[in-house]
Amino acid sequence: MSATATAAGPGATEANEASEAAEAARPRSRNTAVLLVFTAITNLADGVTKIALPLMAAHLTTSPARISLVSLTLTAPWLLVALHVGVLVDRVDRRRLLWLADGMRMLAVGGLLLALAAGGITLWGLALAGLVLGVAEVIALTSAAALIPAVVPRPARERANALITGTETVANEFCGPFVGGLLVAAGTGVALGATWATYLAASLVLLLLTGRFRAAQGAPGAAAHAGAPTATTASDTATAPTAEPLDGDHQAKASAAAVHAQIAEGLRHLWGQRLLRTMALILTVLCASWGAWLALMPLVATRTMGLSADEYGIVLSALGVGGLTGAVAATWVNRLLGRRWAMFADLLGTLAMMAVPALTTRLWAVALSAFVGGMGGTLWTVNARLLAQNLVPEAMMGRYSGVARLLSWGALPVGAGLMGVLAEWCGVRWAFLVFAATVLATVPVFLRVVTADALRAAE
Repeated sequence: MSATATAAGPGATEANEASEAAEAARPRSRNTAVLLVFTAITNLADGVTKIALPLMAAHLTTSPARISLVSLTLTAPWLLVALHVGVLVDRVDRRRLLWLADGMRMLAVGGLLLALAAGGITLWGLALAGLVLGVAEVIALTSAAALIPAVVPRPARERANALITGTETVANEFCGPFVGGLLVAAGTGVALGATWATYLAASLVLLLLTGRFRAAQGAPGAAAHAGAPTATTASDTATAPTAEPLDGDHQAKASAAAVHAQIAEGLRHLWGQRLLRTMALILTVLCASWGAWLALMPLVATRTMGLSADEYGIVLSALGVGGLTGAVAATWVNRLLGRRWAMFADLLGTLAMMAVPALTTRLWAVALSAFVGGMGGTLWTVNARLLAQNLVPEAMMGRYSGVARLLSWGALPVGAGLMGVLAEWCGVRWAFLVFAATVLATVPVFLRVVTADALRAAE
C-alpha cells in the first residue's frame, strides 16, 4: 500500500480499494461482452455450414450413408483430437487458439469457394472441408469454455452461462440454419462467401479482448483438488533437467509422456466424480441421438417431407427457438422446478425429437419436437456448465472440457454413422425408434444418480 494512502487514513484506503476493485472488474465485464459477440458471430457461421454442407451433399447423392458421412466429418474430430486439444488449451494462450480456429474455418470455406469457381464441389471435397471445420470447432469451443472461469466471477456464472448458451443456441440453431437455408437457396457461392466473411469478422472481434489468457501452470493444490494423484508431477518428471542434455528423440518422447500424463489427469478427474461421470455418459447418449437426427433430417426433409431448403431451415430453427426459450427461462425454471428437473427436461426433449419423426412426417409435429428438444438441451447445458465450473480447477478446465466433450460431442459422429447404417438396413422409421429407445434407457440412471442432494453438494 502506498504511503499516501496510509497517511490519508482508513477512509481513503477503503475508497482506493473500492476504486481498484471497480477498475479490475471493468476488463472482466468487457471480456465477457466480447466473448458473447464472438460466440454470436462464429455460431451464426457454424449454423450456416451445418445446413449448407449436408444440403450440398444431398444434391450430389441420394444415399443416406454418404450424406451422413458429410455430417460425420463435422463432428468426428471430437473423437480424434479432443483430448490433445484439451492439453493444448491448458498450455497456450486461449485467445490465440480462437484465432487459429477461425483461420482454419476460413481456409476450409475458402477452399470450397475455389473448388466451386474451378468447376464444382465434390462429395469428398465437402467431407474434407467438414473435417477441417470440425477440428476448428473443437479448438474454439474448448478454448472458449476454459476462458469463462477466468473472466466471470463465480456469483455471476449462472447468468453468464445462460447468456452464452442462449447466444450459441440462437445463432447456431435458429438464425444460422434459417439464414443458411436462404443463402443456399440464393446460391452455393453466396452461402460460402457470406460464411467466410463472418469468420473474418469474428477474428477481428477478438482484438478487443484484454489481458492474458494462458492458464496458470502448477497452481497449488490443483491436482489435489482434482481428487487424483498429481499427474502433473509425472509430466514434470518426464521433462525435468537431467545430467546430460536430451537429444531430439528423447525430448520428443519426454514431451509425449507429459501430454499423456496431463490427459490422464483430466480423465481421472472426470471419472473419479460420480456426478460428473454420470452426466457425461448420459450426455453421450443424448448427443449421439442429436447427431443421428441432424445427419438424417436433411434427407427426410427434402425427400420424404418434400421441404425446400428454406423450409428445412425453419425446421432446424425450431431447435433454436426452443434453445432461446430455455436460455431466457433457465433461472426461472431452476427456481421453479429445481436444477435436477430442469436437466431432466433434456431427456424428455431428446426422446420427443427421436420418436416424433418415426410416427409422423407432419411439419408442425417435427418442428414442435425440435423446439422441445432445443429447450431441454439449453437447460441441461446451462446447469451442467455451472456444475463443472464449480467442481473443476481453472487450470484444468481445458483438459476436463476435452475429456467431457470427447464422451459427449464425440458421440455426434457415432450417432450420425449409426443412423446412416440403420436407415440403409431397416428404414428411416425404425432407425429413429432405435435411438428413442436408447434415450429412454437413460431415465432410470439419471433418477438414481443425479439427485437433489448430489447437486446441492456440487454447488
